[in-house]
Amino acid sequence: MPKFVIEREIPGAGDLTKEDLQGISQKSCGVLKELGPSVQWLQSYVTQDKVYCVYIAPDKEAVLRHAQMGGFPANSVSEVTAVMDPTTAE
Repeated sequence: MPKFVIEREIPGAGDLTKEDLQGISQKSCGVLKELGPSVQWLQSYVTQDKVYCVYIAPDKEAVLRHAQMGGFPANSVSEVTAVMDPTTAE
């Protein structure tokens, strides 16, 4: 199944408290339950003004549906075409 990276512009995201992040995570998980097992959230990276999320989903539309249902921004949704890390150099 395809993997996607979602860029969410959230001013002040880096200042969110542990409780804020927990609440956002709970909301996301609730929406994922409604969507069923075809959409999976793998991980998110929080920076000062953006959150980058990695999802597995059948298509971009499913990722956008999750964002819409949860009230989350999805400023950019890109399908991952390859993964590289230090072992790629070997």
